[in-house]
Amino acid sequence: MGDERSTRAWWIAVVGAAALAAVCGAWGIARDPLEPYYEASVRSMAGSGHAFWFGAFDPAATLTMDKLPGAYWVQAAVVAVAGPSPVAMVLPQVVEMVLAVVVLAVAVRALTGAPAAGVVAAFVLAVSPAAVAVARGNVADPLMILLLVTAAWAVARALRTERPMPWLALAGLAVGLAFQAKMLAAWLVLPALALAFLVAAPVSPGRRLTATAVGGVVTAAVSLAWLAVVSLVPGGARPWVDGSSDDSELTQVFVYNGLGRLGAQNPLQELAGQGLALTAPGTGGEGPSVLRLFVGDLGRATGWLAPTALVALVVGLWAVRRAPRTDPLRAAYLLFGLWLLVYGVAFSAGAVINVYYVATLAPAIAGLLGTAFAHLVEARERPGARLAAAAAVVGTIAYGAALVLRSEHPLVTPVVAAAVVGLVAVGLLVTARRGALVTASVALLVLPVAATGWLLALGGGAFDTPYEPAREVRAVRVLLVAAPRLAAGTLPGIERSRAGAPDLMAVQSAAVASVFAYPTGEEVLPIGGFTGTGPTPTLDQLRDDVAAGRFHVVLSFPSTDPRLVWIAQHCRAQRSVDPTFQVHVCLPADATRP
Repeated sequence: MGDERSTRAWWIAVVGAAALAAVCGAWGIARDPLEPYYEASVRSMAGSGHAFWFGAFDPAATLTMDKLPGAYWVQAAVVAVAGPSPVAMVLPQVVEMVLAVVVLAVAVRALTGAPAAGVVAAFVLAVSPAAVAVARGNVADPLMILLLVTAAWAVARALRTERPMPWLALAGLAVGLAFQAKMLAAWLVLPALALAFLVAAPVSPGRRLTATAVGGVVTAAVSLAWLAVVSLVPGGARPWVDGSSDDSELTQVFVYNGLGRLGAQNPLQELAGQGLALTAPGTGGEGPSVLRLFVGDLGRATGWLAPTALVALVVGLWAVRRAPRTDPLRAAYLLFGLWLLVYGVAFSAGAVINVYYVATLAPAIAGLLGTAFAHLVEARERPGARLAAAAAVVGTIAYGAALVLRSEHPLVTPVVAAAVVGLVAVGLLVTARRGALVTASVALLVLPVAATGWLLALGGGAFDTPYEPAREVRAVRVLLVAAPRLAAGTLPGIERSRAGAPDLMAVQSAAVASVFAYPTGEEVLPIGGFTGTGPTPTLDQLRDDVAAGRFHVVLSFPSTDPRLVWIAQHCRAQRSVDPTFQVHVCLPADATRP
């Protein structure tokens, strides 16, 4: 009876954390501004099975997205049923993050053997500003996070059985599916999963190596399966692969979205470099450095508990140094610790990262803190453990206070609240009173919860961070709100100039085309892919389209691109509402002019 009661209480607590994540994610999502490029792509994918399978950006499926479509298949399936709307696109993200909270709780409990550890991890993830923000957008990260947490759970199960191979295969399946959502970013978790299993699995070294190899093979097979199938389809029977110069998904994944991201610019900045008066928002604001994740926008997104998690990792591993090889706490520290370190190093070293990337750190931070809580419960009678916990409370609140007070919105109230609860927690820890660890956990969460509340009050999403500078709020709103509104205001004039052409218009850059394509659901031919510099369509294809009357209106930037030079020379210029753009009307006769 007691076990049933405790299990029921545990599930009630986890469901409470999940409900909190659901409320934070869904709060005001009907008004949530989304990334127009992904909105347009999902609407196109929802329109036909062909566009859905290939991840096409436009309804005519001339061009793919510049990402793998896995995460957007989920959104497109919902949109196909419910119709295009912010709710239809964001609701799957919210559900994915809610499920991630539950699965993380189960995984941490399975790893550590401590039910309370899972509850702590669930609440930390549920209120993490980065996790909440990313769940409120239409980017791919929530699905990847859910699948990576699922892989951690599968490894946790493998560590508690004499037959681990099926569980390692399941972990490989989850990581392979995560690859479909976020490509190479998903593979960064593999060292953490492999090391935890190789060190702590209760089987012989040979069986550990064999099971790990099976997991790796499954990961590779599932990751590359869609790429292999699509590569067998002739180029003329599918959309051109955006982000590649050779119509190759491999180039898109491993160069454009892989090694290419180590360069000085991300695609949005390359787009801005074409002459578009656009400030690329949500890129962190800090250059590569070891401190990048602890200061500025990135620190306010996910840094609140990161230093404490790192200290917990070091102290925890030292404390279990003499424990048996299969010690569950060591396994948990290794898994979540290496997860945090590998992704942290990657994000610290990247030339430019989007701020929502760091949401991937949140499950690792939550897992480490849940593990540390379980460890402290075991050692609560030791004065040294209590003093270490008290020091962690003081240091965490001091660091969080610095994040708040050094921002453009130095709010004193949450800092004072955190300090008061922190003082109570320190007093209880030092005097070894009942409830000390729970109070300490609450004290650690005061400032992250306040930061999440600020984000919700702002109506922020994946590109936003708590207490962000006003100029960055404006940059995000220009990208996500002002540009679509400006485009909507020009649609009546474009419709008149369209003069019955099958396609609404042609636009340089799929990113710019998206603000016209999403609200109308019509074909807007993207010239040059996302960055506006890609090789498709060719000049000959543009001429043929103009000659066939596929479209009449062309929107572009001032450019030396031969395709756009031809448009400027052969088509009639119209006045543009924005001097950044050139608008031309092309008639079939223009294609025959010398």
